[in-house]
Amino acid sequence: MTLHRALHQAAALLLDHPGPDWPDRLRTVADALAPLPGEAPGLLLRFCRWARDTSPLDLATGYVTTFDRSRRRTLHLTHYTDGDTRRRGATLAALKARYREHGWAPPPGELPDHLPCLLEFAARCPGPGTDLLHEHRPALALLAHGLETHHSPYADVLRAVLTTVPDTPPPNPRPAAVPEPRPLPLPFPLRHAPDDEGVRR
Repeated sequence: MTLHRALHQAAALLLDHPGPDWPDRLRTVADALAPLPGEAPGLLLRFCRWARDTSPLDLATGYVTTFDRSRRRTLHLTHYTDGDTRRRGATLAALKARYREHGWAPPPGELPDHLPCLLEFAARCPGPGTDLLHEHRPALALLAHGLETHHSPYADVLRAVLTTVPDTPPPNPRPAAVPEPRPLPLPFPLRHAPDDEGVRR
């Protein structure tokens, strides 16, 4: 579970828009992933190597082209299940309520179905977060297929995420009434203030 939390947080940071903090973000993620074993950290590190050798301007332009200009590659997962329908509004409201149950909220201005939001939630609250990723696995698979068809290096990030979300949910899921244990620390900082306990309200 600790490995999955690290993978989810790393993927959340790598799939977020590459802004001014990108070089430091990339270095922090790569340094944290380097000692981790397995296929999934290797996939994320391969993406990090590609991103390191890509200019910030090209990376930002490619990010917009990859994710913002095609519905087949959008990071907003409810587009794959609900499309542009009224049902999507209800789905987004329900997703936000799920976050709120655990004392968390997406960043201001970001929709709750944005994949980096789901991944960060899974890193902070592994039980309910992993449940949400399982529920959205078909959308994750469609996104991964779209990225592979587009020959995008971001496909490696989705492949890594999918290794943590198998086709079938884990057996004996935790009853909802049992409180979540206090999360173990990740090998790198989350996106909150140093004195934050890890819960964004």
